[in-house]
Amino acid sequence: MPILTLITDIGEKDFLTGAIKGQMLRYQQDLNIVDITHTIPPFNYPQAAYICRNTINNFPPGTFHLILVNIFDENSNRFILVEHKGHFIGCADNGLVTMILEEEPQKKVALELDQLMQKSTLSFTNLFAKAIFELTNGKTIEEIGNTEIEIKSKHPLKPNTGDDWIEGQIIFIDNFENVIINISKIDFETNRKGRNFSIVFKRDEIIEKISTTYSDVNEGEKLAFFNSAGYLEIAVNKGNAAGLFGLQGYGENQYLSNRLFYQTVKVFFH
Repeated sequence: MPILTLITDIGEKDFLTGAIKGQMLRYQQDLNIVDITHTIPPFNYPQAAYICRNTINNFPPGTFHLILVNIFDENSNRFILVEHKGHFIGCADNGLVTMILEEEPQKKVALELDQLMQKSTLSFTNLFAKAIFELTNGKTIEEIGNTEIEIKSKHPLKPNTGDDWIEGQIIFIDNFENVIINISKIDFETNRKGRNFSIVFKRDEIIEKISTTYSDVNEGEKLAFFNSAGYLEIAVNKGNAAGLFGLQGYGENQYLSNRLFYQTVKVFFH
């Protein structure tokens, strides 16, 4: 049974998410549709890339991933389909796919809209529904789309580094207001080189150890650890780190009711 994941910025207030699933099932009734999220903040590419990348990495090869984020960012009459390390990803040609993969896709084709068709969410998703049907019935990606294309690229959001520091951006705040920074464990250890460190945020908040669980500190105390995706996370045991420290995701509004929000976290090595 083919698996399809759905990641969108559509929300859940209107008919679109249901209509998209209906389109997919009209082509292939045994499709196993998995809703990941429909609440990606509009225009927030770093957060979308973080969620999509870590979703894709945990599904088996052969899974289809439909990503509907900022699909009208470009005035285009095509939807792109890529095949990369056994996964198939359908999305707009807006650069997001290269942020997700952190490299160029191994294979890519354009799924073209008929010139007479209206550009809409459902017209684009219909192209992907048809592509899934054709791929699961034996066609190759090269047989179902235009291979002579160049796609738009965006660079993934990377931390800034110096000889004795690394500065990351907040890319996601979860439901518990834990704060995820785009510093991976590999980035951290590569720059650390065995040295001691101080994680500094909101001017004077400092953490000088990496924990393994929330219970490593007392209730109400702050901690840092590497989450299941391998990224640095700042949390408060049974508390809300983002709200308590005035932290906000990178690229979001920096001011709300004249209150300054902090969007970066810096690690000093010594």
